[in-house]
Amino acid sequence: MDIKELITVDADILGGQPVFTGTRVPVESLFDHLEAGVSLDEFLDDFPTVTKEQAVAILDLANRLLTSRNVNQFYAAVA
Repeated sequence: MDIKELITVDADILGGQPVFTGTRVPVESLFDHLEAGVSLDEFLDDFPTVTKEQAVAILDLANRLLTSRNVNQFYAAVA
């Protein structure tokens, strides 16, 4: 799944905060829930507009970004 199919950044939606495409659910909320010990299924229950496919794809994308040999480019992008 292409990142543009997963994440929308639009100034008219939550002030440009990255959200799951087709929703008003910030991507950050997935990571906040997981960090707090909430299961993926619970997150999906709390945000029914997010599909399991979307959530898993975001986690896969984060994994690929953070374990890539190009992680130094990621560091530079977020610095």
